[in-house]
Amino acid sequence: MKRNFATAILISIILALVLGFALTSITSISVSAQNASSKPVPRLPNGKPDFTGTWDHPRVADVTKDVKGRCVGETPGCSNIGSGELAFTPVGKSDNERKDKWDYGAHCMPWGYVRSYQTPFPHGYVHHQDRLVVLWEQDNAYHVVPTDGRPLPKDLDPTWRGTSVGHWEGDTLVIETAGFNGRTWIDTAEHPHSDQLKVVERMSMPDGDHINYELTMEDPKYYTKPIKNTRVFVRMKAGQELFEYSCAENNRCEGGNCAAADVQKQGK
Repeated sequence: MKRNFATAILISIILALVLGFALTSITSISVSAQNASSKPVPRLPNGKPDFTGTWDHPRVADVTKDVKGRCVGETPGCSNIGSGELAFTPVGKSDNERKDKWDYGAHCMPWGYVRSYQTPFPHGYVHHQDRLVVLWEQDNAYHVVPTDGRPLPKDLDPTWRGTSVGHWEGDTLVIETAGFNGRTWIDTAEHPHSDQLKVVERMSMPDGDHINYELTMEDPKYYTKPIKNTRVFVRMKAGQELFEYSCAENNRCEGGNCAAADVQKQGK
């Protein structure tokens, strides 16, 4: 009886070891297959990730909300984790509640740095060892980011898209941008920002077809705490490029309602 009991225990141990080995092998095969199906991260000559390409991004009309599903160019897999409710300062709250907001974008003025990444159109990168060039289909705009680790200059001239510098933390590119003119919004939901806005982006590639993008905005004049979004960009198919986008200042068809120009009024 004792011998049968001991034999049963021994058989149980052997079966457990065999099952454990089988599960480990299956898991290893699954992970290996997953890794094999992912394209490798392209590299610059200095070994850092190369972001060059045409990228689809999520349509983030409101930075407070999540987005998941198809990207603006119909590529599947884009997403955004929103910030949730914004914490305004009294000055920021007053500006946010204004009833006379004027949509500069509808009048073909520059969309601004943050909002350009959230438009209904894709964007692209041209990457070199010492700089990253951002190309937005919206307004056919571009932005140059030196990536040699230089600090942000002091006393920046205020501009629509600010001034950017980048540095590497391992394989993550960190971009700092400041020097905004305060005339844009951080999204199409018309959340405002001041000229004290500072933006930090962290970009990394888990594989050759995706970018993990983390956006943090700080504006002590308008917000009491940072605003953070976490997004996934997806590489567009080979042959898909950015289209020409034309928008001329003095556009008179805001929201589809066209207003007559002064010269047209004089002709009546």
